[in-house]
Amino acid sequence: MNHRAKNYFSHQWQNGSGNIGISHDPATWQPVAEYSCATTAEFETGVSAARHAFDCGTWPHQPRLRAEILYEFAELLQARSREIEPVLVQLNGKLIKEARGEIGAAISELKYYAGLARNLWGRVAEIDSGCYSLIAREGAGVVGIIVPWNAPVTLLIRSLAPALAAGCTVVLKVAHQTSLVHQMVLECLTDISSLPQDIVCSFVEDGADISKRMCEHPLIDVISFTGSSQTGKKIAASSSGTLKRLSLELGGKAPVVVFADADLAAAAEAIAIAGYFNAGQDCTAATRVIVQDSVYDEFVALLTEQAKAVAIGAPADEDVFLGPVNNVNQLARVSDLLSRVPSHAQVMTGGSALDRPGFFFPATVVAGLRQDDELIQKEIFGPVITVQKFSDEAQAVSMANGVDYGLASSVWTANHGTAMRMAKAFDFGCVWINTHIPLVAEMPHGGFKRSGYGKDLSGYGFEDYTRIKHVMTNLGA
Repeated sequence: MNHRAKNYFSHQWQNGSGNIGISHDPATWQPVAEYSCATTAEFETGVSAARHAFDCGTWPHQPRLRAEILYEFAELLQARSREIEPVLVQLNGKLIKEARGEIGAAISELKYYAGLARNLWGRVAEIDSGCYSLIAREGAGVVGIIVPWNAPVTLLIRSLAPALAAGCTVVLKVAHQTSLVHQMVLECLTDISSLPQDIVCSFVEDGADISKRMCEHPLIDVISFTGSSQTGKKIAASSSGTLKRLSLELGGKAPVVVFADADLAAAAEAIAIAGYFNAGQDCTAATRVIVQDSVYDEFVALLTEQAKAVAIGAPADEDVFLGPVNNVNQLARVSDLLSRVPSHAQVMTGGSALDRPGFFFPATVVAGLRQDDELIQKEIFGPVITVQKFSDEAQAVSMANGVDYGLASSVWTANHGTAMRMAKAFDFGCVWINTHIPLVAEMPHGGFKRSGYGKDLSGYGFEDYTRIKHVMTNLGA
Protein backbone atom coordinates (compact mmCIF):
# COMPACT_ATOMS: atom_id res chain seq x y z
CA MET A 1 0.00 0.00 0.00
CA ASN A 2 1.46 3.30 -1.13
CA HIS A 3 -1.34 5.55 0.10
CA ARG A 4 -2.21 6.83 3.54
CA ALA A 5 -5.17 9.12 4.16
CA LYS A 6 -4.16 12.11 6.25
CA ASN A 7 -5.74 14.92 8.22
CA TYR A 8 -5.85 18.57 7.19
CA PHE A 9 -5.13 21.21 9.82
CA SER A 10 -2.58 23.97 10.44
CA HIS A 11 -2.70 24.68 6.68
CA GLN A 12 -1.36 21.29 5.56
CA TRP A 13 -2.13 17.60 5.10
CA GLN A 14 -0.38 15.63 7.81
CA ASN A 15 -0.47 12.35 9.67
CA GLY A 16 -2.44 12.36 12.87
CA SER A 17 -0.94 11.20 16.14
CA GLY A 18 -3.64 8.58 16.70
CA ASN A 19 -4.18 5.06 15.38
CA ILE A 20 -3.04 3.84 11.97
CA GLY A 21 -5.71 1.71 10.30
CA ILE A 22 -6.31 -0.08 7.00
CA SER A 23 -9.10 0.50 4.48
CA HIS A 24 -10.18 -2.59 2.54
CA ASP A 25 -11.85 -3.27 -0.80
CA PRO A 26 -15.37 -4.57 0.01
CA ALA A 27 -15.34 -6.70 -3.13
CA THR A 28 -12.13 -8.61 -2.27
CA TRP A 29 -11.34 -7.75 1.38
CA GLN A 30 -7.87 -6.82 0.16
CA PRO A 31 -6.15 -3.81 1.77
CA VAL A 32 -6.31 -0.67 -0.37
CA ALA A 33 -4.88 2.12 1.77
CA GLU A 34 -3.96 3.15 5.27
CA TYR A 35 -5.52 5.97 7.25
CA SER A 36 -4.03 8.07 10.01
CA CYS A 37 -6.38 8.99 12.85
CA ALA A 38 -6.24 12.38 14.51
CA THR A 39 -6.24 12.93 18.25
CA THR A 40 -8.68 15.11 20.13
CA ALA A 41 -5.80 17.56 20.78
CA GLU A 42 -5.26 17.95 17.02
CA PHE A 43 -9.00 18.37 16.57
CA GLU A 44 -8.98 21.15 19.18
CA THR A 45 -6.25 22.91 17.22
CA GLY A 46 -8.40 22.85 14.10
CA VAL A 47 -11.55 24.04 15.86
CA SER A 48 -9.75 26.98 17.49
CA ALA A 49 -8.29 28.01 14.16
CA ALA A 50 -11.68 27.77 12.42
CA ARG A 51 -13.28 29.88 15.17
CA HIS A 52 -10.60 32.56 14.82
CA ALA A 53 -10.94 32.57 11.03
CA PHE A 54 -14.69 33.14 11.28
CA ASP A 55 -14.59 35.73 14.07
CA CYS A 56 -11.55 37.71 12.93
CA GLY A 57 -11.04 36.94 9.25
CA THR A 58 -12.56 38.40 6.10
CA TRP A 59 -14.08 35.14 4.73
CA PRO A 60 -17.62 35.81 6.05
CA HIS A 61 -17.59 39.20 4.29
CA GLN A 62 -16.28 38.13 0.86
CA PRO A 63 -19.15 36.56 -1.11
CA ARG A 64 -17.42 37.02 -4.47
CA LEU A 65 -14.30 35.24 -3.24
CA ARG A 66 -16.43 32.41 -1.86
CA ALA A 67 -18.21 32.06 -5.20
CA GLU A 68 -14.93 32.00 -7.11
CA ILE A 69 -13.41 29.38 -4.81
CA LEU A 70 -16.45 27.10 -4.98
CA TYR A 71 -16.46 27.30 -8.76
CA GLU A 72 -12.73 26.54 -8.91
CA PHE A 73 -13.32 23.65 -6.51
CA ALA A 74 -15.85 22.27 -9.00
CA GLU A 75 -13.44 22.67 -11.91
CA LEU A 76 -10.59 20.92 -10.07
CA LEU A 77 -12.90 18.09 -8.99
CA GLN A 78 -13.98 17.69 -12.60
CA ALA A 79 -10.34 17.54 -13.69
CA ARG A 80 -9.53 14.83 -11.13
CA SER A 81 -12.78 12.86 -11.46
CA ARG A 82 -11.30 9.99 -13.54
CA GLU A 83 -8.56 9.62 -10.94
CA ILE A 84 -10.99 9.62 -8.02
CA GLU A 85 -13.62 7.27 -9.50
CA PRO A 86 -11.67 3.97 -9.17
CA VAL A 87 -10.60 4.84 -5.62
CA LEU A 88 -14.24 5.48 -4.66
CA VAL A 89 -15.14 2.11 -6.19
CA GLN A 90 -12.37 0.32 -4.28
CA LEU A 91 -13.10 1.90 -0.91
CA ASN A 92 -16.90 2.04 -1.03
CA GLY A 93 -17.79 -0.96 -3.20
CA LYS A 94 -20.23 0.97 -5.38
CA LEU A 95 -20.33 0.47 -9.12
CA ILE A 96 -18.07 2.51 -11.39
CA LYS A 97 -21.12 4.12 -12.99
CA GLU A 98 -22.50 4.98 -9.54
CA ALA A 99 -19.15 6.51 -8.58
CA ARG A 100 -19.16 8.55 -11.78
CA GLY A 101 -22.70 9.76 -11.07
CA GLU A 102 -21.86 10.65 -7.47
CA ILE A 103 -18.89 12.80 -8.44
CA GLY A 104 -20.91 14.42 -11.21
CA ALA A 105 -23.65 15.34 -8.73
CA ALA A 106 -21.06 16.86 -6.39
CA ILE A 107 -19.69 19.02 -9.19
CA SER A 108 -23.21 20.23 -10.01
CA GLU A 109 -23.87 21.09 -6.35
CA LEU A 110 -20.62 23.06 -6.06
CA LYS A 111 -21.52 25.16 -9.08
CA TYR A 112 -25.04 25.72 -7.76
CA TYR A 113 -23.81 27.02 -4.41
CA ALA A 114 -21.11 29.10 -6.10
CA GLY A 115 -24.02 31.04 -7.58
CA LEU A 116 -25.90 31.29 -4.28
CA ALA A 117 -22.83 32.64 -2.46
CA ARG A 118 -23.44 36.03 -4.07
CA ASN A 119 -27.15 36.06 -3.18
CA LEU A 120 -27.18 36.39 0.59
CA TRP A 121 -29.88 39.05 0.53
CA GLY A 122 -31.61 40.67 3.50
CA ARG A 123 -34.52 43.15 3.70
CA VAL A 124 -35.17 46.71 4.79
CA ALA A 125 -38.52 48.06 5.99
CA GLU A 126 -39.61 51.50 7.25
CA ILE A 127 -41.46 50.57 10.45
CA ASP A 128 -42.42 54.14 11.40
CA SER A 129 -41.53 57.62 10.21
CA GLY A 130 -37.73 57.70 10.15
CA CYS A 131 -37.47 54.30 11.84
CA TYR A 132 -36.01 51.51 9.71
CA SER A 133 -35.53 47.80 10.33
CA LEU A 134 -32.76 46.00 8.48
CA ILE A 135 -32.94 42.21 8.29
CA ALA A 136 -29.49 40.74 7.54
CA ARG A 137 -28.71 37.11 6.73
CA GLU A 138 -25.18 36.10 7.66
CA GLY A 139 -23.09 32.95 8.07
CA ALA A 140 -24.03 30.88 11.12
CA GLY A 141 -20.45 30.43 12.38
CA VAL A 142 -18.30 27.31 12.64
CA VAL A 143 -19.92 24.22 11.11
CA GLY A 144 -19.06 20.65 12.10
CA ILE A 145 -19.80 18.11 9.37
CA ILE A 146 -19.76 14.35 10.05
CA VAL A 147 -19.36 12.55 6.70
CA PRO A 148 -20.50 8.88 6.30
CA TRP A 149 -19.06 6.17 4.06
CA ASN A 150 -22.04 5.29 1.85
CA ALA A 151 -21.79 8.37 -0.43
CA PRO A 152 -18.62 10.11 0.77
CA VAL A 153 -18.40 12.60 -2.10
CA THR A 154 -21.95 13.92 -2.42
CA LEU A 155 -22.65 13.76 1.31
CA LEU A 156 -19.53 15.84 1.89
CA ILE A 157 -20.29 18.43 -0.79
CA ARG A 158 -24.00 18.92 -0.07
CA SER A 159 -23.09 20.15 3.44
CA LEU A 160 -19.67 21.70 2.77
CA ALA A 161 -20.71 23.73 -0.28
CA PRO A 162 -23.63 25.63 1.31
CA ALA A 163 -21.65 26.16 4.52
CA LEU A 164 -18.77 27.74 2.62
CA ALA A 165 -21.14 29.69 0.38
CA ALA A 166 -22.78 31.21 3.48
CA GLY A 167 -19.41 32.36 4.82
CA CYS A 168 -18.99 29.71 7.52
CA THR A 169 -15.77 27.97 8.44
CA VAL A 170 -15.89 24.17 8.55
CA VAL A 171 -14.53 21.32 10.66
CA LEU A 172 -14.91 17.86 9.07
CA LYS A 173 -14.93 14.41 10.67
CA VAL A 174 -14.81 11.74 7.98
CA ALA A 175 -15.48 8.00 7.88
CA HIS A 176 -12.24 6.04 8.02
CA GLN A 177 -13.49 3.49 5.45
CA THR A 178 -13.48 6.09 2.66
CA SER A 179 -10.98 8.59 4.08
CA LEU A 180 -8.57 8.38 1.13
CA VAL A 181 -11.24 9.32 -1.42
CA HIS A 182 -12.31 12.11 0.93
CA GLN A 183 -8.77 13.48 0.92
CA MET A 184 -8.58 13.36 -2.87
CA VAL A 185 -11.82 15.34 -3.12
CA LEU A 186 -10.91 17.88 -0.44
CA GLU A 187 -7.49 18.48 -2.02
CA CYS A 188 -9.42 20.06 -4.89
CA LEU A 189 -10.33 22.76 -2.35
CA THR A 190 -7.18 22.97 -0.25
CA ASP A 191 -4.99 23.26 -3.38
CA ILE A 192 -6.67 26.56 -4.30
CA SER A 193 -4.12 29.28 -3.60
CA SER A 194 -6.73 31.97 -2.88
CA LEU A 195 -8.41 29.93 -0.11
CA PRO A 196 -7.78 31.78 3.16
CA GLN A 197 -6.12 29.85 5.97
CA ASP A 198 -8.17 27.86 8.49
CA ILE A 199 -11.42 28.03 6.54
CA VAL A 200 -11.58 24.23 6.54
CA CYS A 201 -9.93 21.43 8.50
CA SER A 202 -10.52 17.67 8.28
CA PHE A 203 -9.99 14.77 10.68
CA VAL A 204 -10.15 10.98 10.42
CA GLU A 205 -11.09 8.70 13.31
CA ASP A 206 -12.22 5.11 13.64
CA GLY A 207 -13.95 5.66 16.97
CA ALA A 208 -16.33 8.34 18.21
CA ASP A 209 -14.31 10.61 20.53
CA ILE A 210 -13.90 13.41 17.97
CA SER A 211 -17.53 13.16 16.88
CA LYS A 212 -18.71 13.41 20.48
CA ARG A 213 -16.42 16.35 21.20
CA MET A 214 -17.62 18.06 18.01
CA CYS A 215 -21.21 17.88 19.24
CA GLU A 216 -20.33 19.19 22.71
CA HIS A 217 -17.88 21.87 21.57
CA PRO A 218 -18.78 25.43 22.61
CA LEU A 219 -16.92 26.92 19.61
CA ILE A 220 -18.97 24.99 17.02
CA ASP A 221 -22.34 26.50 16.07
CA VAL A 222 -23.88 23.99 13.64
CA ILE A 223 -23.66 20.22 13.20
CA SER A 224 -24.53 18.54 9.90
CA PHE A 225 -24.83 14.75 10.01
CA THR A 226 -26.06 12.08 7.63
CA GLY A 227 -26.47 8.60 9.06
CA SER A 228 -28.63 6.36 11.21
CA SER A 229 -31.48 7.59 13.38
CA GLN A 230 -29.87 5.93 16.40
CA THR A 231 -26.65 7.93 15.95
CA GLY A 232 -28.67 11.06 15.16
CA LYS A 233 -30.37 10.83 18.55
CA LYS A 234 -26.98 10.58 20.26
CA ILE A 235 -25.79 13.66 18.35
CA ALA A 236 -28.89 15.59 19.39
CA ALA A 237 -28.36 14.62 23.03
CA SER A 238 -24.65 15.51 22.96
CA SER A 239 -25.37 18.86 21.29
CA SER A 240 -28.11 19.89 23.70
CA GLY A 241 -25.74 21.42 26.23
CA THR A 242 -24.72 24.17 23.81
CA LEU A 243 -28.07 24.37 21.98
CA LYS A 244 -26.25 24.32 18.66
CA ARG A 245 -28.22 24.09 15.45
CA LEU A 246 -28.54 20.63 13.89
CA SER A 247 -29.12 19.48 10.33
CA LEU A 248 -29.81 15.74 10.49
CA GLU A 249 -30.60 13.50 7.54
CA LEU A 250 -31.20 10.17 9.20
CA GLY A 251 -32.62 6.77 8.37
CA GLY A 252 -35.33 5.99 5.89
CA LYS A 253 -37.88 3.32 5.06
CA ALA A 254 -39.27 4.65 1.81
CA PRO A 255 -42.74 3.38 0.85
CA VAL A 256 -43.27 2.71 -2.85
CA VAL A 257 -47.02 2.51 -3.48
CA VAL A 258 -48.00 0.84 -6.77
CA PHE A 259 -51.61 1.13 -7.98
CA ALA A 260 -53.23 -1.32 -10.37
CA ASP A 261 -53.38 1.26 -13.18
CA ALA A 262 -49.59 1.81 -13.18
CA ASP A 263 -47.37 0.49 -15.95
CA LEU A 264 -46.35 -2.54 -13.89
CA ALA A 265 -43.44 -3.72 -16.01
CA ALA A 266 -41.90 -0.25 -16.17
CA ALA A 267 -42.50 0.26 -12.45
CA ALA A 268 -40.86 -3.06 -11.53
CA GLU A 269 -37.77 -2.21 -13.58
CA ALA A 270 -37.46 1.32 -12.14
CA ILE A 271 -38.10 0.19 -8.57
CA ALA A 272 -35.46 -2.53 -8.84
CA ILE A 273 -32.93 0.09 -9.94
CA ALA A 274 -33.93 2.45 -7.11
CA GLY A 275 -33.94 -0.35 -4.55
CA TYR A 276 -30.66 -2.04 -5.43
CA PHE A 277 -28.76 1.16 -6.25
CA ASN A 278 -25.55 1.34 -4.18
CA ALA A 279 -26.42 -2.14 -2.87
CA GLY A 280 -29.44 -0.62 -1.12
CA GLN A 281 -27.14 1.42 1.13
CA ASP A 282 -29.08 4.63 0.72
CA CYS A 283 -31.67 6.04 3.11
CA THR A 284 -33.93 6.97 0.16
CA ALA A 285 -33.74 3.52 -1.49
CA ALA A 286 -37.00 2.04 -2.83
CA THR A 287 -37.01 -0.87 -0.41
CA ARG A 288 -40.64 -1.08 0.86
CA VAL A 289 -43.11 -1.76 -1.94
CA ILE A 290 -46.87 -1.66 -1.26
CA VAL A 291 -48.94 -3.02 -4.18
CA GLN A 292 -52.68 -2.97 -4.86
CA ASP A 293 -54.13 -6.42 -4.21
CA SER A 294 -55.60 -6.94 -7.69
CA VAL A 295 -52.13 -6.87 -9.29
CA TYR A 296 -50.08 -8.05 -6.30
CA ASP A 297 -49.13 -11.50 -7.61
CA GLU A 298 -48.33 -10.13 -11.06
CA PHE A 299 -46.12 -7.40 -9.65
CA VAL A 300 -44.28 -9.72 -7.25
CA ALA A 301 -43.47 -11.95 -10.21
CA LEU A 302 -42.23 -8.99 -12.27
CA LEU A 303 -40.08 -7.64 -9.45
CA THR A 304 -38.65 -11.09 -8.68
CA GLU A 305 -37.76 -11.50 -12.34
CA GLN A 306 -35.92 -8.16 -12.21
CA ALA A 307 -34.04 -9.18 -9.06
CA LYS A 308 -33.01 -12.54 -10.49
CA ALA A 309 -31.61 -10.82 -13.57
CA VAL A 310 -29.34 -8.53 -11.52
CA ALA A 311 -25.69 -9.04 -12.47
CA ILE A 312 -23.50 -9.27 -9.36
CA GLY A 313 -19.76 -8.83 -9.49
CA ALA A 314 -16.74 -6.57 -9.37
CA PRO A 315 -17.90 -2.94 -9.08
CA ALA A 316 -15.38 -1.77 -11.69
CA ASP A 317 -17.11 -3.92 -14.33
CA GLU A 318 -19.40 -1.70 -16.42
CA ASP A 319 -21.83 -4.62 -16.95
CA VAL A 320 -22.39 -5.28 -13.25
CA PHE A 321 -25.59 -3.98 -11.61
CA LEU A 322 -24.91 -4.91 -7.97
CA GLY A 323 -21.65 -4.75 -6.04
CA PRO A 324 -20.87 -5.64 -2.41
CA VAL A 325 -22.09 -3.96 0.74
CA ASN A 326 -19.39 -1.80 2.29
CA ASN A 327 -18.10 -3.77 5.26
CA VAL A 328 -18.32 -6.94 7.32
CA ASN A 329 -20.58 -5.36 9.95
CA GLN A 330 -23.06 -4.26 7.29
CA LEU A 331 -23.08 -7.73 5.73
CA ALA A 332 -23.67 -9.28 9.15
CA ARG A 333 -26.54 -6.87 9.84
CA VAL A 334 -28.34 -7.64 6.58
CA SER A 335 -27.75 -11.39 6.97
CA ASP A 336 -29.05 -11.33 10.53
CA LEU A 337 -32.26 -9.54 9.56
CA LEU A 338 -32.90 -11.97 6.69
CA SER A 339 -32.28 -14.98 8.95
CA ARG A 340 -35.45 -14.02 10.87
CA VAL A 341 -37.96 -13.86 8.02
CA PRO A 342 -41.31 -14.85 9.60
CA SER A 343 -43.06 -18.04 8.52
CA HIS A 344 -45.97 -16.15 6.92
CA ALA A 345 -43.59 -14.39 4.47
CA GLN A 346 -41.72 -15.79 1.51
CA VAL A 347 -38.24 -15.06 0.20
CA MET A 348 -38.84 -14.96 -3.56
CA THR A 349 -35.14 -14.73 -4.46
CA GLY A 350 -31.87 -14.12 -2.65
CA GLY A 351 -31.96 -14.03 1.12
CA SER A 352 -28.45 -15.03 2.19
CA ALA A 353 -24.87 -13.85 1.66
CA LEU A 354 -22.97 -15.26 -1.29
CA ASP A 355 -20.16 -17.74 -0.66
CA ARG A 356 -17.40 -15.76 -2.31
CA PRO A 357 -14.68 -13.30 -1.28
CA GLY A 358 -15.93 -9.88 -0.33
CA PHE A 359 -19.21 -8.69 1.18
CA PHE A 360 -21.72 -9.74 -1.46
CA PHE A 361 -25.43 -10.09 -0.74
CA PRO A 362 -27.74 -10.86 -3.69
CA ALA A 363 -30.70 -8.82 -4.85
CA THR A 364 -33.47 -10.05 -2.56
CA VAL A 365 -37.28 -9.88 -2.65
CA VAL A 366 -39.38 -10.79 0.39
CA ALA A 367 -43.16 -10.97 -0.12
CA GLY A 368 -46.12 -11.50 2.21
CA LEU A 369 -44.86 -9.41 5.12
CA ARG A 370 -47.14 -7.79 7.69
CA GLN A 371 -46.98 -4.18 8.85
CA ASP A 372 -45.50 -4.97 12.25
CA ASP A 373 -42.79 -7.29 10.91
CA GLU A 374 -39.19 -6.38 11.65
CA LEU A 375 -38.26 -6.19 7.95
CA ILE A 376 -40.98 -3.57 7.44
CA GLN A 377 -40.23 -1.47 10.51
CA LYS A 378 -36.40 -1.54 10.54
CA GLU A 379 -34.06 0.05 8.03
CA ILE A 380 -32.17 -2.80 6.34
CA PHE A 381 -29.59 -0.75 4.41
CA GLY A 382 -28.87 -3.55 1.98
CA PRO A 383 -30.12 -4.94 -1.36
CA VAL A 384 -33.47 -6.14 0.01
CA ILE A 385 -36.93 -5.11 -1.25
CA THR A 386 -40.04 -6.08 0.70
CA VAL A 387 -43.53 -6.33 -0.84
CA GLN A 388 -46.94 -5.92 0.85
CA LYS A 389 -50.47 -5.63 -0.52
CA PHE A 390 -53.21 -3.03 0.00
CA SER A 391 -56.86 -2.81 -1.03
CA ASP A 392 -57.71 0.92 -1.14
CA GLU A 393 -56.12 4.36 -0.81
CA ALA A 394 -56.82 4.67 2.90
CA GLN A 395 -55.06 1.42 3.64
CA ALA A 396 -52.14 2.34 1.37
CA VAL A 397 -51.67 5.64 3.22
CA SER A 398 -51.87 3.92 6.60
CA MET A 399 -49.27 1.33 5.61
CA ALA A 400 -46.99 3.90 3.99
CA ASN A 401 -47.04 6.19 7.02
CA GLY A 402 -46.98 3.36 9.54
CA VAL A 403 -43.23 3.45 10.26
CA ASP A 404 -41.01 5.70 12.38
CA TYR A 405 -39.29 7.22 9.34
CA GLY A 406 -40.37 10.05 7.05
CA LEU A 407 -37.64 10.76 4.52
CA ALA A 408 -38.70 9.71 1.01
CA SER A 409 -41.58 7.98 -0.76
CA SER A 410 -43.07 7.38 -4.18
CA VAL A 411 -46.43 6.61 -5.77
CA TRP A 412 -46.96 4.86 -9.09
CA THR A 413 -50.23 5.43 -10.95
CA ALA A 414 -51.65 6.67 -14.24
CA ASN A 415 -54.23 8.79 -12.40
CA HIS A 416 -53.06 12.32 -11.57
CA GLY A 417 -55.73 12.81 -8.92
CA THR A 418 -54.70 9.63 -7.13
CA ALA A 419 -51.07 10.69 -7.25
CA MET A 420 -51.76 14.13 -5.76
CA ARG A 421 -54.01 12.77 -3.01
CA MET A 422 -51.33 10.30 -1.99
CA ALA A 423 -48.61 12.95 -2.13
CA LYS A 424 -50.63 15.15 0.22
CA ALA A 425 -51.36 12.29 2.62
CA PHE A 426 -47.81 10.90 2.78
CA ASP A 427 -45.90 11.90 5.92
CA PHE A 428 -42.57 12.11 4.10
CA GLY A 429 -40.31 15.03 3.20
CA CYS A 430 -40.00 13.93 -0.42
CA VAL A 431 -42.64 12.33 -2.67
CA TRP A 432 -41.81 11.13 -6.17
CA ILE A 433 -44.54 10.30 -8.69
CA ASN A 434 -43.84 7.52 -11.21
CA THR A 435 -40.13 7.72 -10.39
CA HIS A 436 -37.94 7.20 -7.36
CA ILE A 437 -34.58 8.58 -6.15
CA PRO A 438 -33.72 11.52 -8.46
CA LEU A 439 -32.12 14.34 -6.44
CA VAL A 440 -31.03 17.68 -7.89
CA ALA A 441 -29.12 20.62 -6.44
CA GLU A 442 -32.03 23.01 -7.04
CA MET A 443 -34.62 21.10 -4.96
CA PRO A 444 -34.62 20.43 -1.17
CA HIS A 445 -34.25 17.02 0.41
CA GLY A 446 -34.91 16.15 4.05
CA GLY A 447 -37.24 14.17 6.24
CA PHE A 448 -39.80 14.13 9.02
CA LYS A 449 -40.14 12.07 12.21
CA ARG A 450 -37.07 9.92 12.95
CA SER A 451 -35.58 10.76 9.57
CA GLY A 452 -34.33 14.00 11.09
CA TYR A 453 -34.77 17.70 10.43
CA GLY A 454 -33.26 20.42 8.29
CA LYS A 455 -32.86 20.34 4.54
CA ASP A 456 -30.05 19.46 2.18
CA LEU A 457 -29.65 20.96 -1.29
CA SER A 458 -31.41 24.03 -2.75
CA GLY A 459 -31.81 27.44 -1.16
CA TYR A 460 -33.49 25.76 1.81
CA GLY A 461 -30.29 23.85 2.51
CA PHE A 462 -28.37 27.11 2.21
CA GLU A 463 -30.53 28.64 4.97
CA ASP A 464 -29.43 25.94 7.44
CA TYR A 465 -25.97 27.54 7.48
CA THR A 466 -27.13 31.14 7.93
CA ARG A 467 -28.66 33.17 10.75
CA ILE A 468 -30.99 36.17 10.76
CA LYS A 469 -30.00 39.42 12.44
CA HIS A 470 -32.39 42.33 13.00
CA VAL A 471 -30.94 45.86 13.14
CA MET A 472 -33.31 48.78 13.88
CA THR A 473 -32.31 52.42 13.46
CA ASN A 474 -34.13 55.66 14.24
CA LEU A 475 -32.93 58.26 11.77
CA GLY A 476 -34.74 61.02 13.64
CA ALA A 477 -32.91 60.44 16.93
